[in-house]
Amino acid sequence: MPRAVYLLALGIFAMVTSEFVVAGLMPQMADGLDATIPEIGYLITAFAAAMAFGGPILTIALLKMRQKSALLVLFGIFLAGNVLAALAPDYRTMLVARIITGVASQAFFGVSISMCAQLTSPEVRGRAIAVALNGLMLGTLLGLPLSTVIGEHLGWRAAFWAITGLTVVAALATLAGVPRTERADDGGGDLRQELGAFRNPRLWLTLTTSTFVIGATFSAFSYLNPILTEVTGFSTGTVPLLLIAYGAATVIGNTLVGRLADKRTVPVLLTGLLLNLAFLAGFALFAQLSVAAVVLMMGIGLVGVTMNPALVTRVQRTGNARPLVNTVHSSFITLGIIIATSVGGPAIDTFGLRAPLWIGAALAALGLVTLLPDLKRLRATRTTPAVTGVDPEASSAKETPSSKEAARV
Repeated sequence: MPRAVYLLALGIFAMVTSEFVVAGLMPQMADGLDATIPEIGYLITAFAAAMAFGGPILTIALLKMRQKSALLVLFGIFLAGNVLAALAPDYRTMLVARIITGVASQAFFGVSISMCAQLTSPEVRGRAIAVALNGLMLGTLLGLPLSTVIGEHLGWRAAFWAITGLTVVAALATLAGVPRTERADDGGGDLRQELGAFRNPRLWLTLTTSTFVIGATFSAFSYLNPILTEVTGFSTGTVPLLLIAYGAATVIGNTLVGRLADKRTVPVLLTGLLLNLAFLAGFALFAQLSVAAVVLMMGIGLVGVTMNPALVTRVQRTGNARPLVNTVHSSFITLGIIIATSVGGPAIDTFGLRAPLWIGAALAALGLVTLLPDLKRLRATRTTPAVTGVDPEASSAKETPSSKEAARV
């Protein structure tokens, strides 16, 4: 695996840590900015909305640049937003800072995933994407608790300064260690060419699958703390340890899915959604039992957000591996998080803390529905191996124009 892929993971890690830092420092930030806890919560929503809607616009603005140069520009924008957050004298300034960093983060994810396609051959692209996305998993596992500890002991501004330092390190590592890639020879950087992929109805269905997969997982993840304390009965001191274990499960699952994503994309997604549906429903039924709750929570960690390498591989085969498609895909993933958190809160008020788990199960079921056309096509090609000895899914991917185009990027 090229060293540059690991450096891309470092940049993603820095940005994901910034995304989650507010969740761990709500009381301190509320006091420091003279705001309420719900207002601080809106900073999370603003970051996610900026990612979903602003990221693709910024990506379009950078299409003419070489991707390494685009990454460095995005580091600069993100760094400016993060410094503004660390210095923010009031809530409005912090809100602006979160919007800036959210837009830059989303565009960075899209360009980074596109660079993975350029730096690796198609047969190992899923593994490369998994390595890069381990930055996201490690942001959950290490970034959130570490920034929370820094904020609790040195103040919330110190947590943002620590992320600023990490961002500088990641930017310098990218400058020194990521090679300068060439533009694609098939119109890469041309807006009309980039937008052409979105004329394919299959791409929109594929993007929708990602929304449901991630939405299902975040319906549970967003409310794990209150569920584990108020329903299962764990102490507040135990929950951080359980969340670290959950994060470790996501790293393991992401690595496993990355190894399978290239040749078994749709079967991996089918299996993951079926298992997640079972784990979410089981958690909703048995959340009051401590052992069952932990096992089911870990199961969600193994097969939830860890589907990302397979989701990205499927999107790139259906559309292409260029930055705009990857950034829009990230926006659809973020949309799943927005849906999960916006629906989960009111559902808790009406039906109790188990409601988000049932919502997650319903979203996983909808995700399965969006897989049906691909499953039908896969079944139709089952006779291919008997004749040619070629894996049907890999064969069908190679025969599509979009995947040939992705292989050239």
